[in-house]
Amino acid sequence: MSVMRLYEIFLSGGPVMWPLLLCSIAVMTVVLERLLFWSSLDRKRNRPLMDELLFLAQEGDWQTCKTKTDPCKDYVVRVLAVGILHREFDMAKAMEAEADHMVQHMSRHMPILDTMITIAPLLGIFGTVLGIISSFKMLGAGGIADPKLVTAGIAQALITTAAGLGIAIIAVIPYNYFNNRINKAIHVMEKYASNLEVVYGKVRMTVKPEDFSRSPESNGTKEDVQSHVDSQGSIQ
Repeated sequence: MSVMRLYEIFLSGGPVMWPLLLCSIAVMTVVLERLLFWSSLDRKRNRPLMDELLFLAQEGDWQTCKTKTDPCKDYVVRVLAVGILHREFDMAKAMEAEADHMVQHMSRHMPILDTMITIAPLLGIFGTVLGIISSFKMLGAGGIADPKLVTAGIAQALITTAAGLGIAIIAVIPYNYFNNRINKAIHVMEKYASNLEVVYGKVRMTVKPEDFSRSPESNGTKEDVQSHVDSQGSIQ
């Protein structure tokens, strides 16, 4: 089908074809931008480092964790890095805030796709109504002497409907794909964040009792109690 033929069909759809054209441009722009975004995220992934961070956290080697995460751009690693950085305050909330920030970036422009999926068929129906109105006007003015006057309005109605449905169908496929990618990313971030919390909890349980038993204040208190008991003799 030649370009001129497509242009003729476009004009036959009436004035509603222009906002439908804008809808199609918006859909293609968002889809291309999101494809580039996810492609960039995939190139930055560092899955071995995610597991290595959990191992280093289990060993309590926080300095090595910081050194390894600084140059990394993997979104899961960034969430773990923020949790490690704020481990003495509130690791869970720090990772949750960073994950929410990442999800916002992943969801950018998705409302535009959602809107186009909804509005494009509505514009197609609107064009259909305008085409039918035009057909009845022509029918009332010229009767059935010239059927071409009626078919022009019917053609306008069918073209706008097809265009609106076509845009919605084209948009809904990448919309569902990108939403699926977002849900998978959220699942991975939650999984590794939960694992880091569990590992850090175990580290705290094993380290803190030792620190307490070795602390000078604790030893001093025991010695004072013992000396007091020795000086007073047996308790009556």
